[in-house]
Amino acid sequence: MKVILAETAGFCFGVKRAVDTVYRQIAEHPGRKIYTYGPIIHNAEVIRDMEARGVTVLRGEDELEQAKDGIVIIRSHGVPKRVCDRLEELGIPYVDATCPYVKKIHRIAMEEEEKGNVLIIIGNSDHPEVEGIKGWAGRDSVVVSTIEDAAGLVLPKDRKICVVAQTTYNYNKFKDIVEIILKKGYDIIVLNTICNATTERQKEAESIADGVDAMIVVGDMHSSNTQKLFEICNHACNNTYYIQTLDDLDMNQLRSVETVGITAGASTPNKIIEEVQNYVRINF
Repeated sequence: MKVILAETAGFCFGVKRAVDTVYRQIAEHPGRKIYTYGPIIHNAEVIRDMEARGVTVLRGEDELEQAKDGIVIIRSHGVPKRVCDRLEELGIPYVDATCPYVKKIHRIAMEEEEKGNVLIIIGNSDHPEVEGIKGWAGRDSVVVSTIEDAAGLVLPKDRKICVVAQTTYNYNKFKDIVEIILKKGYDIIVLNTICNATTERQKEAESIADGVDAMIVVGDMHSSNTQKLFEICNHACNNTYYIQTLDDLDMNQLRSVETVGITAGASTPNKIIEEVQNYVRINF
């Protein structure tokens, strides 16, 4: 069996930076309590390892006060401005591990609010990254998640509009939604804030999936970018399987195939990817 591993599989720059930040804080502050605001990344295996080392995940703003005895690390997805303000108000030291590409969108959001413009965020409204962006944009922001949302969008004609995107959004869907919004005749500027690494990962995954008998997508089930990878690969290859770890792989699914492609989300550790790759090569 031929196994093709995507070169872009695994941790992206922003995720690696965030994960390294947590482990560095653990090493630099022995005996001091370390908290993360929300899971630092969307990967249960990584979170379990951090918790085993004493890291506590804060699940919401109402839990911030319990972190007065330690250091809070802001997750890679970023948080609304009010969370940072509350930490400062409580006098709790924090380290901002927000992905720099997400942080750039926060700055755009603040600038557009200062100009009095409306901000359209194309992304999943329930995703923490989008929630964070909204929290830097003020009241004049709208989240558009689907083509249907875009079609039904009604905004004042006398306001300038800026469009940004969740960094891990599907690029093709972004283009389709932007095309619909542009036809509405607003005074609009479109900023493609989808991370280059995301775009490259999606393009490579699609290319591999199009030429193999089966495709394996490795990543946490709560990972937005991994979900989008699965959608793309599943469209290109009917035999596409979404797994979190090697334990989820059904051996029978690969018995009759000759070529297998493997890709992984931006929050998937190399260790898990290597386990899957080596197992498939040895056993099929």
